Amino acid sequence: MSFNKIAVLGLGKVGHLAAELLAESGFTVTGIDARPVTDAPFATKVVDLTDTAGLAEVLKGQEAVLSCLPYHLNIGVSTVAHGLGLHYFDLTEDVPTTKHIRELAKTSKGLMAPQCGLAPGFVGIVAADLANQFDSVRSIKLRVGALPQNPTGLLGYAFNWSPEGVVNEYLNDCEVIEEGVLKTVSAMEWTEAIYIDGMQLEAFTTSGGLGTMCETYLGKIENLDYKTMRYPGHVQLMNFFFHELLMRENRAEAGRILTNAKPPVDEDVVYVHVAAEGKTGGQLRRKEFVRSYYPIEIGGKSRTAIAWTTSASVVGVIEMVRAGALPQQGFLKQEDIPLKPYLETRTGNYYQIGHRARHA
Repeated sequence: MSFNKIAVLGLGKVGHLAAELLAESGFTVTGIDARPVTDAPFATKVVDLTDTAGLAEVLKGQEAVLSCLPYHLNIGVSTVAHGLGLHYFDLTEDVPTTKHIRELAKTSKGLMAPQCGLAPGFVGIVAADLANQFDSVRSIKLRVGALPQNPTGLLGYAFNWSPEGVVNEYLNDCEVIEEGVLKTVSAMEWTEAIYIDGMQLEAFTTSGGLGTMCETYLGKIENLDYKTMRYPGHVQLMNFFFHELLMRENRAEAGRILTNAKPPVDEDVVYVHVAAEGKTGGQLRRKEFVRSYYPIEIGGKSRTAIAWTTSASVVGVIEMVRAGALPQQGFLKQEDIPLKPYLETRTGNYYQIGHRARHA
């Protein structure tokens, strides 16, 4: 049941921090990247991550693998992990990738757990916890925004997350449940205003943030959707960029242009707004989980909000699997992870201590 050896693939900001957190939690970590990494407090190897045969050789002797790679590499990585009988974890928001992993999970020796990041991931755990507090639920709304604290320009944005991932979310269709019916809607639609700590934000549909929740709640709920939050005016400009200028036809170039224009910043913030409505004792009620997460210090270094919320999310899940608190085989849905024990893990606890309370 318990395992200790884990390989972390992709040592960017999120992957490197996840590997550090795993090492702090007592795992024997091997960090693997296509480029040399010299300042790591864990063992590292340089491997061509597109070569599945070479990757399979390197992963022999491991017990689990965490992929922090771009989503398009995860089909290959998950297939290798499945073949070796390893536990598999990733951060993907890509729907086709997750469908591939679900097929693998039908015959897996270990646990296949994609979508373990912030969204999908942590917000799904929170949403299920809110929903479970009602006798019957009528709606669940998940909203997440990873933003610069001090935005400039009309876009009000900085690419602290993978440009491939952001472009994917903005262009791929989105699953929702509306009036009890499973539907597919376009991204960057259904715009609404949201206020968090007095800050006005706009929210709009994006792909992948619900993970497997539509399947889980279909037939049990009237309305379920996921939206990304940005500063006001962002979505109109992005619709112009992708659709009127036809940049949707060249996603790689779109990502390059946007990252060049809006590079990452150190002073970021992650807003989370999850709400559920339902009945308890015959009375209609609404429950909310609203948080603002800012950079914090981990291991003597300041970590961006998006880096630590994403890294802590997946490491908390891995800790629970090691402890036997989650299944050891098959496919793991994020909404099946109980929130309270998750927040009590060594790493999941960062979500308790890293939250800046309202009016602090």
